[in-house]
Parts: sequence; C-alpha cells; structure tokens
Amino acid sequence: MLSSDSRAAVAGVDAVAVKPSEHDLARVPDVHGAVGSVVVDYEGREHLPSFGLLADLAADRGVRVTTPVRADGFDPLGDDSLARELPDAVGRVFVAGHGAYLSEREAGRAIAPRLGAATAAHEDAWVGTEGVERTALATGATQFELLSRTTETDVRAMRAAGFEGDVAVYAPTVLSGDEDEILDAVGEYTARRGPVRRALPEGAETDAAATGRAREVLSKAVRDFALVGDRETVAGRVDALREAGVDHVVAYPAAGLDAFLD
Repeated sequence: MLSSDSRAAVAGVDAVAVKPSEHDLARVPDVHGAVGSVVVDYEGREHLPSFGLLADLAADRGVRVTTPVRADGFDPLGDDSLARELPDAVGRVFVAGHGAYLSEREAGRAIAPRLGAATAAHEDAWVGTEGVERTALATGATQFELLSRTTETDVRAMRAAGFEGDVAVYAPTVLSGDEDEILDAVGEYTARRGPVRRALPEGAETDAAATGRAREVLSKAVRDFALVGDRETVAGRVDALREAGVDHVVAYPAAGLDAFLD
C-alpha cells in the first residue's frame, strides 16, 4: 500500500510510476533509497509484469498496479481472472482504461458500474479520474489525477466543497534544467493536452527540435503539465501541490529511472 509517510527521496515526491515497456522493474530494488513506493502502469496484457515480480517488489515497498476495469481479466462484473491472481500485498488503481489498450468490445463496456463494483471490493483503492471525473469522485476513493495547469485550483475547490478523501497527482517528471532534455522527454506528451494542441502551429515539432512559436508554447506548457527543473525547483512545485491539498505526488521518470538514482 502507498502511504504519504513512505516518501521517495526524489524532490519530495511520494512514489514513482513505472511503465513496464520502458522501465526494467527488476531494477527497482537497486534504487530502493530513491523509490519507496511504486505505481505500475498498465500498457496492455503483453506488458503485464509477472505477479511473482510484483509480489517481490511489494515485500519492502508500497506497490500499486493500474487495472482497467473494462478489460478482460480485470472486469469486476465479468472476467476478473487476472485481478483475482494479483498478490494481496499489491494495491489497485482502478482506471477506465485507455482505448489503445482495449478491444472494441471492451471499450464499449459501461464504466460507472464497474468502478463502483471495483472500489466496493477494495476500499483502499485509488481511482483514475481521466475522462471520468464525476464518476471517479462519486466513488469516494482516492482521486488519481493527471497534473495540469488547473490542478492546484481544482483541488482547493474540491476541499472547499467538502471532499475529505485523498487526492493523488500523477506527473511526468524531468529532474533537469536543460530545456532540450525537458522537451525531448515531455514535449510530445504535453503537446497532446487539449489547450496545448490548439495553441501549437500545425505540423510543429514537439521535442527539442521545436523552434519559434512552437518552442515558446511548449516551454511554458511543460511546466503546467509536468514537473521539470532541478530538484529544488521540482520540490518547490511539490510543496505547492501539498499546500493546495494534494496528499500523494506520483512522479513518472520521463527521462528514465537513472535520473532518480542520485
């Protein structure tokens, strides 16, 4: 289980998100001092880590796995065979599921009743809010949100409205002050966000090759949708998120795990 008391020594974040297709999960124990808790992203059945490895990781750190409630094997109202095999020590982050990882049949399944059933069975679960904000909020579970330019304002509003549950924020993170490195790591990700996509010139480069207006837009936007800069800068942003009412900050090492080792 992830806890705000188990804080990774990476610019004050609580946990690190890893993608099995990009990161070698077997390396996580080697960086235990910097990674106290881990969220394993779901990238389709072909990239699902072995459950034995997940159990090993959970032996001395908090581990959660994102599980798409519409996908076969994780459907609480249907085939939940994979979900039932997950180690007891591994926590859950229930998500609707990205369309890229779902079949047409899976994508057509109703989300709300599945999130409701899943969270009823796992009271300590987190719920990913992307695209299903109202449904996620209705579960009362920890809200797992993507960092955006309005996160601090939105969380303050939630707290003012009386939401007393936990709020977790997922943020692509680049611990570097080098602008080219930042854009190579999170430029394309940031360019997919709606406001940024609309502001960019058509056909513009979205990495370190960006110039002119495109580079200007991206350089500002990456600081809205990601945690970037040296450790002191990132730590300051993390502190601001906590002051706004965020309980857990989960950093995705967009430039690779190595940057989180020192």
